[in-house]
Amino acid sequence: MQHDVLIIGSGAAGLSLAVSLPDTMSVAVLSKDELQEGSTYYAQGGISAVIDESDTIESHISDTLIAGAGLCDKEAVEHVVSNGGEAIQWLLDKGVPFTRNSDAPNSDKASDLHLTREGGHSNRRVAHADDASGKAIETTLLAQVKAKTNITLFEHHIAIDLITTRRLGMTRENRCLGTYVLNRKKKNVSTFSAKYTILATGGASKVYLYTSNPDGASGDGIAMGWRAGCRVANMEFMQFHPTCLYHPHAKSNLITEAVRGEGGRLLLPDGTRFMQNYDPRGELAPRDIVARTIDHEMKRLGIDSVFLDISHKPKDFILKHFPNVFETCYSFGYDMSKQPVPVVPAAHYTCGGIMVDSNGHTDVNNLYAIGETSFTGLHGANRLASNSLLECIVYGKACAEDIEKNFDTPFPEVDIPSWDASRVTDSDERVVINHNWDEVRRFMWDYVGIVRTSKRLARARNRIELLLKEIDEYYVNFNITADLIELRNLAEVARLIIRSAQERKESRGLHYTLDFPDTNPELDQVNSILDPIRRPH
Repeated sequence: MQHDVLIIGSGAAGLSLAVSLPDTMSVAVLSKDELQEGSTYYAQGGISAVIDESDTIESHISDTLIAGAGLCDKEAVEHVVSNGGEAIQWLLDKGVPFTRNSDAPNSDKASDLHLTREGGHSNRRVAHADDASGKAIETTLLAQVKAKTNITLFEHHIAIDLITTRRLGMTRENRCLGTYVLNRKKKNVSTFSAKYTILATGGASKVYLYTSNPDGASGDGIAMGWRAGCRVANMEFMQFHPTCLYHPHAKSNLITEAVRGEGGRLLLPDGTRFMQNYDPRGELAPRDIVARTIDHEMKRLGIDSVFLDISHKPKDFILKHFPNVFETCYSFGYDMSKQPVPVVPAAHYTCGGIMVDSNGHTDVNNLYAIGETSFTGLHGANRLASNSLLECIVYGKACAEDIEKNFDTPFPEVDIPSWDASRVTDSDERVVINHNWDEVRRFMWDYVGIVRTSKRLARARNRIELLLKEIDEYYVNFNITADLIELRNLAEVARLIIRSAQERKESRGLHYTLDFPDTNPELDQVNSILDPIRRPH
């Protein structure tokens, strides 16, 4: 398979890039599941941007920097925030059905959109499509991509590893040539070569036992980029969403931040509010503070959950603003208009990732990373709510412009060897994969979760090193499967998270350790950068 541009991932970042590329380029988009099955599709809240006249770019920048707790790259923040209004208008022009103000129901102007407010924001600036914003963005962009004849879509194709000149033993600079890809239905491996390869595979929240993300969030792009020679940064900063529905059968059901933005209250089982005891912003404090507070109260009282209550609002208001959340909660026996809903924190967003420049380019030539897979410097030690979709759009478009600008650069052709499976056999021990998958996620939740200690991190480090040896041995001896690919990537990302957490001897943003409970001012602007050249094997 030969293309000009190979995009691995079909979420907001990958699709924004695909739509923005010229029709003269041949483009392949890989999705390891169905095309829309990713974190973008399930995003509820929306996309933040300065649209309202009472809001300012400076205010949005300030809110982002405050949430990022001293680790944001100010230039990256300014770049993304200043392009917010343009990104919203671009999405509108593509046909995204954002919710409009009641006095302008059919307007195509960004200034006429209904805006909500989320934790950490000082103004209403979150454009949304009711409470299913990600679904609206994903389906609209997917329709745009399907209409372009130069783009070929490959569903149920999972990337195994990147092909680089260094991997092939060539002495020249490290350049990405494409990737080996497993067709999940036909069970065969193909070689996809491309002039430019883009990792847009999303985050790694599935490394934790409880997560708001779909099953595919196994950190594939981060692990592949790391193995190919990319630096990664700030992997210790894993964001836990404060409010996921707590129910034994409610898998990955997030309750949008906008519920608290519209007046939702967090309660203990006896009906007492508690957030104001920890932060003057109460329920509108940034996610790291809210999640950590809920975790503390649950452990202090020995309770299974806290409760989110918006029943003091009229039912019509709830149904208008949160129709999908209401329906989900109701299907599990909770009427949001009449009673509080049990909620717990769950792993939600990977703030670190592959280090990139302002165009998404990595340390490896011809390889880009965009969206949650990347580390741009926007999020720092904690992501401000609804900045992630904005980052996807801004960097997707910037990446497209950079590829177009450099497209005519000549590169020597390289003969890429086919995937060699001549010395492996089918495994009769699939239980190994299932057991290791479960073990990684459990000890990451217990030892590397919302609250950490040095002893817990050391215990996790010892276990992950042993597991990686087992997984590597399995990988070289048996035929490849999608589950094995994801387990290998998941375990590698778990090690990156643990190593990054061990390096940060302080508490900051999403990284909180009982052994170093205070923030160290000397570590302002000091990111946790891991260099693959020195990684252990």
